[in-house]
Amino acid sequence: QVHLVQSGGGLVQPGGSLRLSCKASGINFRLHTMNWYHQAPGKQRELVGNITGGGNTNYADSVRGRFTISRDNVWNTVWLQMNNLKPEDTAIYYCNTRYKQRDYWGQGTQVTVSS
Repeated sequence: QVHLVQSGGGLVQPGGSLRLSCKASGINFRLHTMNWYHQAPGKQRELVGNITGGGNTNYADSVRGRFTISRDNVWNTVWLQMNNLKPEDTAIYYCNTRYKQRDYWGQGTQVTVSS
């Protein structure tokens, strides 16, 4: 059974940093692309970025240069490092992967950027 368990998040002032983590179980982690999404109030869930099993990354234009995704294939964990946070980054953040044509999601983590 696939599980994605998230940690991190919280309240931070504009310009601050946060790091989210997502630990996976039930999959051969190193073979899977891991995605980070966010969903702001009243908006659709959007892709923030992802990282392949080999470590190649892609980012949405809105976060490129500020956010960094990394992973450890021994600890089955993926991280989202968020720097220079802006109020518009306020959202619930989810990690995600696809296994056997089905999407699996973490429980979601609230990130609030406010002074």
